[in-house]
Amino acid sequence: MKIFDPTRPDINSSVKSNRVRVEQLPRLTPDNKWRIEAMRSYDQPILLWFTRGQGRITIAGVRHGFGPHHAVFLPAGTMHSYEMLGQVFGMSVSFPKESELSLPEAPVHFRFRDVQQQAELTGLIDNLSRELEGDRRGQDRALLAHAGLLSVWLDRQMIEENLHHLVSDATRRLAAAFTSMVEREFRSGRSINDYAARLGVTPTHLTRSCNVACGRPASAILADRLHFEARRMLRDTARPVKDIAKDLGFSSAAYFTRAFQKQTGLTPTEFRRQT
Repeated sequence: MKIFDPTRPDINSSVKSNRVRVEQLPRLTPDNKWRIEAMRSYDQPILLWFTRGQGRITIAGVRHGFGPHHAVFLPAGTMHSYEMLGQVFGMSVSFPKESELSLPEAPVHFRFRDVQQQAELTGLIDNLSRELEGDRRGQDRALLAHAGLLSVWLDRQMIEENLHHLVSDATRRLAAAFTSMVEREFRSGRSINDYAARLGVTPTHLTRSCNVACGRPASAILADRLHFEARRMLRDTARPVKDIAKDLGFSSAAYFTRAFQKQTGLTPTEFRRQT
């Protein structure tokens, strides 16, 4: 089974995003810490199934703890990050970007205490893995069928557990609205003042709400998302630094270099050499 790496070059290809994938969650190392703990999103729906270990996951601007036998469903485009407290084991299931599967429209955090539930979810994911390992006729149809069964199972668990949207109060709704806006527009060069004005609040109120919801100010969330994308492009492409700076909304390559070095401790060129 492959290791889940959302930053690899093919993650946004139309071929990959229209297929089911099952991969192991990456192990935390000094080299990949930024890929795991930085704010990012995927262009297709994702189910994360944590089988061992614990940590914290920030979903749409709201922080939650996770442990063994927790599962998190993330609709496409949901900004999130997770911190591993030691080694964490688990799997991810990437659903097709465009399909008729009935999947949750909002993030969901499942806690499966029942052994039967744990075995059922693991079994459904194992069925997908076995189909992916072969090369039999009708594989795409079989994968969609297995993914459909998994989506039905998740829907039933939501009903039985009476689960609702993770964002439950005004503070967390504001943080979620902010991260959703950032995810759509982080390349625009807009400042926190711009985002706050568009959300109808003061920058101070926006920062306070983000601090309450996930322990990070709004400026840190925006910077983290920008510099995750910068590091991804520096690692996975050969694009000139000035082009990356322009694509991410920086007014100049020099300003981008200063901001990147402040965030990472390395210049863009130094970071590219080390990866």
